[in-house]
Amino acid sequence: MEKIFAEQFEALLEKYSELLVGESSEQTKEKVKIWALYTHIAKSMPALAKHWNELYPEAKQEMKEIISEIKILNEKHRQSK
Repeated sequence: MEKIFAEQFEALLEKYSELLVGESSEQTKEKVKIWALYTHIAKSMPALAKHWNELYPEAKQEMKEIISEIKILNEKHRQSK
């Protein structure tokens, strides 16, 4: 992957995070990235997501926490506008 593309994609992720939850710290961007990828996997390959959830119940719980946090941050951000 080219460095320029990686930087441009990072800018896209930063803006997406900012628009979604109102901030773009490194930790928040990482959570948004995980949330977006997991959501896509769960929608496009639900059997894979189910298998992963069963295989790694601790990770499933952490994923639930990330999803909940993103949802709360998004609602707060939308209400502040």
